Amino acid sequence: MSKWVELSMVVDGEAAEAVAETLRRYGHQGVVIEQRLADDEGLPGEPLPEGPLTVRAYLPDDAEAPQKRRKIEEALYYLGRLYPLPEPTFTVIDEADWAEAWKANYQPVRVGRRLLVKPAWLEATVAPEDVLIELDPGMAFGTGTHPSTQLCLMAAEDLVGPQQRVLDLGCGSGILAIAAARLGAREVLALDVDPVAVRVARENARANGVGARVTVRQGSLEDALREGRRFDLVLVNILAKVIVEMCHHGLAETVQPGGTLVAAGIIEDQADEVAGALEKAGLPVEARRPSGDWVALVARRPPAPG
Repeated sequence: MSKWVELSMVVDGEAAEAVAETLRRYGHQGVVIEQRLADDEGLPGEPLPEGPLTVRAYLPDDAEAPQKRRKIEEALYYLGRLYPLPEPTFTVIDEADWAEAWKANYQPVRVGRRLLVKPAWLEATVAPEDVLIELDPGMAFGTGTHPSTQLCLMAAEDLVGPQQRVLDLGCGSGILAIAAARLGAREVLALDVDPVAVRVARENARANGVGARVTVRQGSLEDALREGRRFDLVLVNILAKVIVEMCHHGLAETVQPGGTLVAAGIIEDQADEVAGALEKAGLPVEARRPSGDWVALVARRPPAPG
């Protein structure tokens, strides 16, 4: 049976993004950032408290693993001169346990006023007014426990309306696309460059009964622009520097005049840079939604003249 090396670190929000960016160069299928849950957190409480985040990456336990580990330790050493970082933990796990190892810490989470994000394999008390999202993310991003995902979910709860067309760029597990559909959007297009995420998001959309309204495809901003479609609401929960690049490559053209874009995955210190890029692209920021070290920016494309 194949084995994997799980690397994990518990850091604060600001350091989490820097550590994740470092580990993405070496991790298989990307990096997972999770909110830590104490025994008394989760249902039936309120949204997750602010606090430390766990960053995880997985490496094949093969002949190249020792060299990759040395490179990671070296990169984290230099990063540690900018941020105070703990020592990383390396754990060898069986392949059968690879996608299951994190599930012990994944519990139902209430977000915003009505959203309830629940792992598909757990039971939870669902109130009549709850908007339920059941997920089995596997190794795709998006469990609802990361502050930036929660910020996007709360923004969607405020912004999604009937008959709207929504674009989810970098959909991961499909959590935001599913939330938009469950909140009443008429049509949702979810794009991700990772084929694993595309498969997982499709499965989750079907499991939540919104497969007919959520179209999931492998693709990027370039693909969305090629189709020439515009959306009432665009959700982009990626990385600050990726959002800035997207602004230079036509991100505003995906937003219907008078429509709204929510940008997240942004550390507080990066918010001004991203807001400036959105402004130059023709998407002036109307609101900033903070959560600890993280910020979501809500921008609106001006209505067409006349």
